[in-house]
Amino acid sequence: MTILHLALAADWDAAQPQGEYRVSTLGRTLEQEGFIHACCDRTQLDGVAGRFYRDVTQPLLVLTIDPAGLDVRLETPAGSAETFPHIYGPLPLTAVVSATPYTPA
Repeated sequence: MTILHLALAADWDAAQPQGEYRVSTLGRTLEQEGFIHACCDRTQLDGVAGRFYRDVTQPLLVLTIDPAGLDVRLETPAGSAETFPHIYGPLPLTAVVSATPYTPA
């Protein structure tokens, strides 16, 4: 099983020297949000992209993550009918299976 995270390419690049990724979602850090937002599948990721990233002009990446060894909790945000995986703690770069350019479905 893998989970997905939508990332600004610049944020992913900035994480490389540190060995871990600490961006929760667009414009918010792990420290600000308390966890890193993720998606269960590509359909959920496309929905997030359409709702929150539609005005972003910077390159986006899909991070495919192996959740083994991570503190991942399935949670339903207030006001949502969907359950999302939330990663508690920084994301080690070694847990990222691939980082590929995001293209809308």
